[in-house]
Amino acid sequence: MKNNMEPIPVSTESQTGSNHGLIVLLAATISLFFSAFMASGINVAIPLINEEFQADAILLSWVVTAQLLTIGIFQIPFGRLADIYGIKKIFLWGMILYTLVTAVAIFSNSIIMIIVCRALQGIGSAMVFTTGMAMVTAAYPANQRGRVLGMLTTSVYIGYTAGPFLGGILTEYLGWRSLFVVNVPAGLLVVFLILWKVKGEWALSRGEKFDAAGSVICGLALVALIYGFSLLPDVSGIAATTAGIIGIVIFLKWEGRAGSPLLDLKVFRDNRTLLFSNLATLISYCSTYALTFLLSLYLQYIKALTPEQTGIVLLAQPLMLAVFASFTGRLSDKIEPRVVASIGMALIFIGLVFFCFLNRDYPMVLIIIALLLIGLGMVLFIPPNTNAVMSSITPKYFGIASATNSTMRAVGQMLSMGITTVVMALIIGRVTITPDYYPAFLASVRVSFAIFSILCIAGILTSLARGKIR
Repeated sequence: MKNNMEPIPVSTESQTGSNHGLIVLLAATISLFFSAFMASGINVAIPLINEEFQADAILLSWVVTAQLLTIGIFQIPFGRLADIYGIKKIFLWGMILYTLVTAVAIFSNSIIMIIVCRALQGIGSAMVFTTGMAMVTAAYPANQRGRVLGMLTTSVYIGYTAGPFLGGILTEYLGWRSLFVVNVPAGLLVVFLILWKVKGEWALSRGEKFDAAGSVICGLALVALIYGFSLLPDVSGIAATTAGIIGIVIFLKWEGRAGSPLLDLKVFRDNRTLLFSNLATLISYCSTYALTFLLSLYLQYIKALTPEQTGIVLLAQPLMLAVFASFTGRLSDKIEPRVVASIGMALIFIGLVFFCFLNRDYPMVLIIIALLLIGLGMVLFIPPNTNAVMSSITPKYFGIASATNSTMRAVGQMLSMGITTVVMALIIGRVTITPDYYPAFLASVRVSFAIFSILCIAGILTSLARGKIR
């Protein structure tokens, strides 16, 4: 097959002083920073969005879940399309879509419009997440990937750091719409960098067929699974969730027989590191993603903090990632990722256990200590785990490997919100959270964190099982 990765010397240029690799890294880091900023900032804004539109707790959760759902549906298809038609091309169009939809979301006049915009943002994010890591991986040699992927991870968690803090300030003084406003110029800057500064293209699978049927099966299965979660414990929720699980099984069987599969299962069967690293990604995000959502509600409803104060408290967790992510990325170039990542998962478990005992009078210092532990655990887990994924695969599969890992992240995030939604539905029901429901709300928070703690134990075992990459 013809090699269509152009320009070929991208990784070599990064070693000889060219700034081409730096421009690629800059474009990817800006896009992922603002996506993370939006993801964490919107959690702080949820109470004010509720104040304007008076939605119930379940519908509010869809402001977060809608984007996660579409990211989960579209990442693997876009990863495959990127390998066939060009990584840079998919990244560019994803950034354009994300920026346009974000501009429209500023003018939302209902909770439904916000949810629709968030879903469309998710499609753009899927294109960007899928290709951003792949572009950076392709632009740098193997012995520098831990460092640059650590820098990329740092940008994500600086975004998570800025989200609760700056997002809280923006929300309190300028309203929740300001979160969308600040994303627009950043998106335009990334589009400019890609169009005028990044030359060439990466498309090592050009000419191969795209598995459209597999994409549809995968998408419908994920929709059924996540939407079913939101309807539990109703019979319709059980039926939809079951249909989603069956759909995933059908998808895997289809991919095993497809001539040009969307997801080449042989790559995973023959690559223990890739398989278990992706499973570890799924479990880690499933056990941690809803944390900001739950604590934002807890701090504002139970502790009566303002959005700005809430953002300052929530700053503790992502601050650890922003400070140490680049260091742990370099560490994974020298020490086996499974060792560093497994220690990280153990620290996350300890931090989550703290939150299993939240009540009205829970000391703020314990909340901050727990957030610091979780942040340190995540910084020890995420960059080494990402390095393990991208270093275990050949360049031909960079796009799909990046997409699969990003999909595991998105599905983990969706399941995390899904578990939270189910617990709230069982304990609180479809009601607006008022002081009368605070005891039930606290019970749902404690149950959710207990489930996440148990999942973390499975994550430790999965991380250890991945084997060595060197």
